[in-house]
Amino acid sequence: MTDDPERGLELLWRQEEHEPRPGLSVGRIVRAAIELADAEGLEGLSMRKVADRLGFTTMSLYRHVPGRDHLVDLMRDEVLGEHPRDRATAAGWRARLEAVARQAWEIRARHPWLAEIRGTRHVPGPNAIAHFDYMLGTLTGTALRPSEVIAVVGLIGRFVDAEALLLVETRREERRSGVSEEEWWGARDSLYERLDRYPALTHLWTAGGWDTPEDSFEFGLRRLLDGIDVLIQQRDETRDETCQECGAPLEPATSGRPPVYCSRACRQRAYRRRKSG
Repeated sequence: MTDDPERGLELLWRQEEHEPRPGLSVGRIVRAAIELADAEGLEGLSMRKVADRLGFTTMSLYRHVPGRDHLVDLMRDEVLGEHPRDRATAAGWRARLEAVARQAWEIRARHPWLAEIRGTRHVPGPNAIAHFDYMLGTLTGTALRPSEVIAVVGLIGRFVDAEALLLVETRREERRSGVSEEEWWGARDSLYERLDRYPALTHLWTAGGWDTPEDSFEFGLRRLLDGIDVLIQQRDETRDETCQECGAPLEPATSGRPPVYCSRACRQRAYRRRKSG
């Protein structure tokens, strides 16, 4: 979270630098910071290190970016721009939502530090908004309530971030210790010798439950989509297919969102009533 969100908005929504002049620019600073964070994580990110990477003084960076928090917001929006501009239009909400979740995971696999960004008051930039808008649009035409559409998108986003955070922590420990995750756990024989008193764990161990573990991202994503599918089916079964204003039957939509009113007149009457109430 930045201390000056309005300044953050100005930076995030600035005009693109089509032909930046030689020297420092916001874009160059952001790209250098991304390279640094990709290599060292957010814990290794500082204005000084970015300045050193670019061959400038730290103070010269502050003329373009007020501080580290603003820089992190800029970095986040920059890498979210790696989502394809022309996304394939898969058939059905599930295929579309799954595709965008996988794209989000691929971006976090390239930039695991994304999952390290904490807090609920990070000002979004145009790429973040475009990504969020696309995810909301994947559920257009389903019977989900508007609040449920937003909740589903948030659920998928948090799941992807949680999986990416596990990747971050694994890489951090491997960097710190010089020992891989598999090697570290493989050397814990003294722990495994103590586990035979736990029957459920022992049963799964002897049955080979840890021999070929499920891919946590693939398993989790499928189960989430299954649950969302059940909810959408429930909403389909109870969908109100009458006009919310006059009660007349609604014509089924051929595309886009399902209709709520049978005519423009009913929509206008409902709008006037809400406005007057």
